[in-house]
Amino acid sequence: MIDTKSYAAFDPKSPLRAHVIQRREPGERDVLIDIHYCGVCHSDLHQVRDEWGGSSFPMVPGHEIVGRVAKVGAKVTKFKVGDPAGVGCMVGSCGACENCKKGLEQYCAGGVIWSYNSTDKDGTRTQGGYSTRITVDENFVLRIREGQPLDRVAPLLCAGITTYSPLKHWGVGKGHRLAVLGLGGLGHMGVKLGVALGAEVTLISSSPSKQADAKRLGAHEFLLSSAPGALDAAKNRFDFILDTVSAPHDLASYAGLLRTDGVMVLLGVPDKPASLPAFPLIGQRRSIAGSLIGGVAETQEMLDFCADHGIVSDIETIAVQEIDGAYERMLKGDVRYRFVIDTKSLG
Repeated sequence: MIDTKSYAAFDPKSPLRAHVIQRREPGERDVLIDIHYCGVCHSDLHQVRDEWGGSSFPMVPGHEIVGRVAKVGAKVTKFKVGDPAGVGCMVGSCGACENCKKGLEQYCAGGVIWSYNSTDKDGTRTQGGYSTRITVDENFVLRIREGQPLDRVAPLLCAGITTYSPLKHWGVGKGHRLAVLGLGGLGHMGVKLGVALGAEVTLISSSPSKQADAKRLGAHEFLLSSAPGALDAAKNRFDFILDTVSAPHDLASYAGLLRTDGVMVLLGVPDKPASLPAFPLIGQRRSIAGSLIGGVAETQEMLDFCADHGIVSDIETIAVQEIDGAYERMLKGDVRYRFVIDTKSLG
């Protein structure tokens, strides 16, 4: 086993603090990665504070992991020492169910093994990327193109694939009107990816201060939802809406913005259940759907697409010791648009 420096939550109320965890020596199909950066996802905060239930402590969060390969197992074929590499939200799945065979490991019927707060195949608890290294089966390690800025690539491993997967699944592209609801970690990636796929993109926000950034990120239009009459004026306008908002909000108001057969895809996870009257849906055969991340192959496709189109995340780099303050700033929307931990700060 390999002693590994990390930063961990020990209960839902206390600040995170330094902790030493054990990583396994690479087996014949494993890759050991020296972590350089790890993005900070809103789900880290939810799980650290046990807001979804089922949190196990001590917990090392982090599933937007990038670095370089330090060691490979004898039968590894996809990576060599020194390669840039990434690990996203998953480190394993059953590999045998219908979804796994289709490349939909994120919906594994046998149970996804998440990068942290999950049970690995050997019965140990997985620990995430707020740490200096990680050992992962090569089939769940992603290739990162040499020369890419690793710190700005890190959030693609969750925020990037979370927005890319539904855009690809529903075939969003040229000729479609796409609205992205909310300009945060997910929303800013939704705008960039939607534009790159050829859609006409409108950013919807309740904050007028987001308009300049929406334009800078490539959005064609900006819709201020808090302006009187703005939502009524935009009824029946969009083919698709990516709803990235993680706070409670009125789904019915936004569903009404869809055209006939339009789809609103829920990506954010508010801490309270949403209510939705039936009429906004049945009146125009609109749909509300949900989407998680993507499978391994689709995540690799997304990374390659982003490299080809020069797409990376807008970030603020922090030391790991700043994480609790970063969480509080996230709750206030005070980040443009993703915090990324520089793991050199672990010492």
